Amino acid sequence: MKTRQKDRHNPPPEDPWNEVGPRLWMGGHIRVGADGEEPVVVGREFDLVLSLYQREGHGPAPGVEHHFAEMPDGPLTEAQLADVERFVGLAVAAVRAGRTTLVRCHAGQNRSGLVVAQALVELGLGVPAAIERVRQRRSPGALSNQLFVQYLESGLPTARLLAGLGS
Repeated sequence: MKTRQKDRHNPPPEDPWNEVGPRLWMGGHIRVGADGEEPVVVGREFDLVLSLYQREGHGPAPGVEHHFAEMPDGPLTEAQLADVERFVGLAVAAVRAGRTTLVRCHAGQNRSGLVVAQALVELGLGVPAAIERVRQRRSPGALSNQLFVQYLESGLPTARLLAGLGS
């Protein structure tokens, strides 16, 4: 399954991950370093890691709670949108319980941005403010996938129902 769109013109951020909200972090499996793209490996820095992309050897360390759901950086199916909603619920519950949470994808911009922005909405921000927060704290190129922005603006339950009509 192709999970990344090659037409994105935003380079990966320099930071491996950034705190977007209290105890809520967003990151990727790669970052831009002095010599180009560098791998990002998660150890025990977080209590919960939610991965929307996976690469062997990138962690987290054994014993760290980790959930994985593969999804593309493109149109999502009803089931994939349900996974996004599930990840949002896990992230919100963890943050409310005082647990540090990392949501990550390949570069830490779109798929992770979708989950983190929706988590911020459920934690009290409006959609425009959540999108802006993700872009300010992670990268100006975050949420460049306009379809993901539309999912946020319409609401994930509505987007999931509409995706189900097309299947």
